[in-house]
Amino acid sequence: MMLIPTMPDVLWLNVSPSFQRFDRPLLRYLSQQLLIAQWEYLQNPDEPSSMDAPLALLHDYLKSSNQPINLIGHSTGGLLGLLYARQYPERVRSLTLLSVGIHAAVNWQAHYYVQLHLLRCSRQMILTQMAYKLFGYHDRSIIKGLVKILEQDLDSSPSPHSLFQRVSVPVGGVSVPLMICGSRDDSVVDPNQLQGWLSWLKDGDRLWECLEGGHFFHHLYPESVGTQILDFWQSLGSESIMHSPFSTHIPHDKM
Repeated sequence: MMLIPTMPDVLWLNVSPSFQRFDRPLLRYLSQQLLIAQWEYLQNPDEPSSMDAPLALLHDYLKSSNQPINLIGHSTGGLLGLLYARQYPERVRSLTLLSVGIHAAVNWQAHYYVQLHLLRCSRQMILTQMAYKLFGYHDRSIIKGLVKILEQDLDSSPSPHSLFQRVSVPVGGVSVPLMICGSRDDSVVDPNQLQGWLSWLKDGDRLWECLEGGHFFHHLYPESVGTQILDFWQSLGSESIMHSPFSTHIPHDKM
């Protein structure tokens, strides 16, 4: 396990290394205002797809801190944060979820396996269709590169879905302050999935929707998204938020 000298104010959770490039614009924006670190998990090909291992490793890292931390994650990374906040709320100051619906386990892979089962098309054809829907590009050369990224995520993400089963997690909120961010034109987490959070929000919790941007809206509109998130963190009255342009990287602590 690799520890940094000072615990960050915010920890970005990433369990999809192939999608890392889409997180960078928002991370750069947030790191201008506070101390933020990235925690990453890369699944080995011989491991079963499960959130148990990253959940245990995340706890191994965070239990070294003597104060709670602000967690943030996109899609399956957000699911990890949700599961952690439910199990260890005393270690979480707040939770921010991007592209995570009320049925939190529903991600792009769940949609992929449903289509693979129903349409009986080739893996390559389904991934090409998913690339169009997820990213909105129509240039064939760009789509070809995006399909490779999706293939990498199928191999390296601990998303528990497969052709044989789609996994769900219990619907509900968390006891810690919560912010939900999404896009109204997301083909994976539609507005109904976002609105489903409303009955679980507490006083001070927030739900914010970007008008467009799809599943990776935070990549296209990092300043708009980042402004909303920073305002949420500041509303918590956290003295730990440091206005220092610094970020660091924490690799997953697996052998």
